[in-house]
Amino acid sequence: MISIFRTYKPTNFFWLTLVLLVMRLGYIIKAPDQVHFIFVESYIRSLIPVNYEDALSSTANIFIAALLVFIQALLVNYIINFYNLLGKPSFLPGLMYIVAASLFTPFLVLSPPLFCNFIIIWMLYKIFGLYKSAESKTIAYDLGMMVAVGSLIYLPFIYTILVVWIALVIFKPFDLRDLLASIFGYITIYFFIAVYFYLNDKLNKFLDIWTPLGSRFPSSIHFSQYSYLVLVPVVLIFILCLFKLQQSFYKSYVHIRKSYQVLVLLFLVAGLAFYVKVDFRLNHFLLCAVPASVFFAYYFMYASRRWFYETLFLIFVASIIYFQFNTF
Repeated sequence: MISIFRTYKPTNFFWLTLVLLVMRLGYIIKAPDQVHFIFVESYIRSLIPVNYEDALSSTANIFIAALLVFIQALLVNYIINFYNLLGKPSFLPGLMYIVAASLFTPFLVLSPPLFCNFIIIWMLYKIFGLYKSAESKTIAYDLGMMVAVGSLIYLPFIYTILVVWIALVIFKPFDLRDLLASIFGYITIYFFIAVYFYLNDKLNKFLDIWTPLGSRFPSSIHFSQYSYLVLVPVVLIFILCLFKLQQSFYKSYVHIRKSYQVLVLLFLVAGLAFYVKVDFRLNHFLLCAVPASVFFAYYFMYASRRWFYETLFLIFVASIIYFQFNTF
């Protein structure tokens, strides 16, 4: 399977679609009757007058989510190949994104983090382009606006502004004006939101938006013990990827090294931002799928023992499908 996606051929669109369906087959068969869907944060809900929460059946919800994941997989694949982060074109980033976005059953339905992944992909495209860009202030302003829009959909997304600031320092010589430009971009979106609340005499609700940012970091996180079993191949692939990156990191072009530093930072920030949500849900970690898919793709691109990496990938996929059929 991996050898098929190591090449860049039009026929891989078919194989990518097949993998997408297989990865979601278990949940489609055992899907609940109704899946409650929340598109934006509660404080911005009044801007959307349509009642959409229960408008979709569970089947429609799953298939629309699958379509969005497929589009995102193609976008991730395009960006990684465009900036040549793997050294040669392939469909591995797209494949790994589809697998990573199917890791847990909460990933398989529509959710705010799923929509935020479109913004993450767009942000990475902008950030990777900083290296050869003469004007970084405009890009920084755009990135600030993207973070603001993402935080309207899903509040923990607000912390990706840290990724923007550090990426500006990584790709460009430090310039305070770049950081200020990103802040002004963020403020621009919320300025219009504040005006809306003010005109509707709800300014106190606008101030309540920021209350979750002061919440305590949870002392413990509760997962099903079977969720940890699915993560075993994930952790193993990550460890193997780190070894592969270490071997060739300083031999790579400067742009590629900087890009992987940003991806590591994005993975950490997106993963740790969960504590902002009082009603924390497992689908939060879907925000980590984009950087994770790049790391997975890097390992499988340069793994040398075919019997081992093919077996590892099959075990990874089989474990995901198994726990979709068996919720225990």
